[in-house]
Amino acid sequence: MSQAITLLVVEDEAAIREMLEFTLVRAGFRVIEAADAREAGERLAGEKPDLVLLDWMLPGISGVEFAKRLRRDEATRDLPVIMLTARDEEESKLRGYEAGIDDYVTKPFSNQELIARIRAVLRRSRGPESSEIIEIAGLSLDSAGHRVSIQGQPVNLGPTEFRLLHFFMTHAERVYSRDQLLDQVWGDQVYIEDRTVDVHIRRLRKALAPYGFDRHVQTVRGAGYRFSKQV
Repeated sequence: MSQAITLLVVEDEAAIREMLEFTLVRAGFRVIEAADAREAGERLAGEKPDLVLLDWMLPGISGVEFAKRLRRDEATRDLPVIMLTARDEEESKLRGYEAGIDDYVTKPFSNQELIARIRAVLRRSRGPESSEIIEIAGLSLDSAGHRVSIQGQPVNLGPTEFRLLHFFMTHAERVYSRDQLLDQVWGDQVYIEDRTVDVHIRRLRKALAPYGFDRHVQTVRGAGYRFSKQV
């Protein structure tokens, strides 16, 4: 029997945690729980789940700040994170994506929607199936090892930025619109808005900037984005 996929649910309200656990276990997942960021950190020190469901409004450290910590830590930087929140304003969603989350689910949500989005994020997080190593002008991407380096120096990328860079490097010199990037990088996840692409482009550029490689990710006014081998 294959091992169950493990989800870490970080939610301070016990009734909501119990509801989520019941729903997720019925869907075939294994669930571990935490009531706040401190407890979540303890859970992550004991085992690494396959995905984190993270409430925005937590006591002490907010879900957004905790997501930023996960992305800064090498052990959890590629851990898929879905934010659960009652905030449905576009600015709040963009703040969540800027923090490095992979999806944003607004309360109230149906159980079917939540399960579908969890499975979609898990599919995307598996990354490219090939084991190729791609190299362009000193920038190296290892698909199987999920590692990126520039002239031998490791570059820390979140899972979405990694997939975005992989697509760019394997489709260099071609211009792609936001909608095309959503189709190619996010796949069948229909809940992501096109402005989210801009957020992840900024995060990718920020990670590449210390090495001067942010210039390879170019904006083509009125058309979209292009990864160029020449700058």
